[in-house]
Amino acid sequence: MSNSIIGRQVAHGMFRYLCIVLLLLTCGALSAQSEDHRVPNIVLVHGAWADGSGWKGVYDILVKDGYNVSIVQEPETSFKEDVAATKRVLAQLDGPCILVAHSYGGAVITEAGTDPSVAGLVYVAAHMPDAGENEADVGKRSQVT
Repeated sequence: MSNSIIGRQVAHGMFRYLCIVLLLLTCGALSAQSEDHRVPNIVLVHGAWADGSGWKGVYDILVKDGYNVSIVQEPETSFKEDVAATKRVLAQLDGPCILVAHSYGGAVITEAGTDPSVAGLVYVAAHMPDAGENEADVGKRSQVT
């Protein structure tokens, strides 16, 4: 096996480990909310190269901590449809929620986060567009030259 393939495998493994650590830290931050101001609903949004099952471990931890957790299964047919899928999940909730996203899901929650039921946004190694910036702009800004 060439050094470049091994290097890519090591980098992928390190990235995956970092994502897991960041997700667990996010869970800790959400769990630290005081009971008086606790937002009961958490909605998890996946990135472009995954599906909702990637959130299973985080889902289990948050449910165990007493949260009502939903995982959006984005169709990934268009950005507009991914935002619509997220808003459909929001419409089914009773009370405020926190939107949590990884990767491309960050752009989705930025758009869907304007819903009045959203109390906060959590970006976990996620795209975070500036005001007026779209997902394509984020990709251009993030390119290494």
